[in-house]
Amino acid sequence: MKMISRRNFMAVAGAAVAVSALAACGSSSSSSSTAASTTTGASSAAGSEAGAEALTQVALCCDTGTIDDESFNQACWAAVQGYMGEANSEYYIPEADASDEDRETMIRRAVNDGAQAVVCVGYLYGASLAWAAEQYPDIKFIAIDVTQADIGTDSIPANCYCITFKEEQAGYLAGYAIAKDGFTKLGFLGGMAVPAVIRYGYGYIQGIDAAAQETGNAVEVNYFYGGQFYGDANITSRMEGWYTNGTEVVFACGGGIYTSALEAAVKSNGYVIGVDVDQNYIGVNGVADGSYSYNPFITSAMKGLTESVTAALGEIDAGNWSAIAGTNGNFGLEDGEYVGLPTAEDSWNFRTFTVEEYEAIKAKIASGEVVVDNSSEDSVKPETSDLVTVNYIQ
Repeated sequence: MKMISRRNFMAVAGAAVAVSALAACGSSSSSSSTAASTTTGASSAAGSEAGAEALTQVALCCDTGTIDDESFNQACWAAVQGYMGEANSEYYIPEADASDEDRETMIRRAVNDGAQAVVCVGYLYGASLAWAAEQYPDIKFIAIDVTQADIGTDSIPANCYCITFKEEQAGYLAGYAIAKDGFTKLGFLGGMAVPAVIRYGYGYIQGIDAAAQETGNAVEVNYFYGGQFYGDANITSRMEGWYTNGTEVVFACGGGIYTSALEAAVKSNGYVIGVDVDQNYIGVNGVADGSYSYNPFITSAMKGLTESVTAALGEIDAGNWSAIAGTNGNFGLEDGEYVGLPTAEDSWNFRTFTVEEYEAIKAKIASGEVVVDNSSEDSVKPETSDLVTVNYIQ
């Protein structure tokens, strides 16, 4: 099996991901740096389980892509390394064509290398987790974007905690904001059509439609899945065609695939919407080093990856694993600031859409006044009014 293993990685971008994710998605949890400094002795907290031991080694088994994708994998790695420290954390990356058996081998290596807890990123780990949970009953598994259905067991294994998000809400907010800001030629570039990416896009179209009905503007959306989580010349060429033909903003949703949208956008003075974490710093750094003459990132549709993984590790460390083991935490605005757009001044790059308007629509979703429909099936398309035309491209 081909993989990269036992590498410790800390980049400036990784630190930025951790800070951005935690700052933008408010939480009662400590920041990653604080958590790292309070690991020792955490298991003695009141209410902790008898015999609990503080974590000394945690492994991350990545999703398809790279550890420095400035998105999904990197945000989860920022949580693990931020909490555990460089010496007590390691990661493993599968090849794009990795099988269930390959993922099982990665988990086996992580356990053999001393991991007490293994964070598995992406729904593709479902079948491998069914095997691993039985094979290693004393290991604690944190599964990101994995559900019971993905695992395929009658219930979530007792030594597994699943974390999922209501990406449709984050997508809705991004679509609503960009359409309220007056943009009418939009795009959605998905990576692979996996449930989380599908939900982002499903919400994005609903948000665009809601805003269009309020503004009265007709909006056209190009919608395409690249079938991968990285950019390449072919996808960049397609994006260049979109921008050349009038597309103003593309929601690039799928790990490193954003690089193709970004490369095409800056050639046409277009814009992109980031995903999973606040990717504004990529544009800021590009302006600073002369790569771009302007910041092409308007906003980012985020979910609390770093926050939720950090919180789960904290529960283990505090001896509270039994409170979350065998459950699925599915986080949205009803539960707190687990999804949303960044509101820091440097990341708020809309022309007319205000933070106050954003907070108002977010509150309506949180209260249930606005319900964002959810779908994880690519064959199911959201209904739209006559104002919105969506070009689904095969």
